[in-house]
Amino acid sequence: MNTMLCSVSGLQNKEGKTQIKNALNKIKGVHQVGVNLVTGSIQVKYNEPATEMELKNCIENTGFQIEYE
Repeated sequence: MNTMLCSVSGLQNKEGKTQIKNALNKIKGVHQVGVNLVTGSIQVKYNEPATEMELKNCIENTGFQIEYE
């Protein structure tokens, strides 16, 4: 199983948390989504056919911005 961890800006409340979890859970291959509002991070556990790029696109298409370091 693969794990993706990323920091996201704009993630401030329970509505945003629910929105991002629902969007990511629709992707085939996603097993677990964890959202931490305090740190603004998202952790996704997934297998194929889901890809890291597909997950990142989903996060950004939901209206959040991934913070690249």
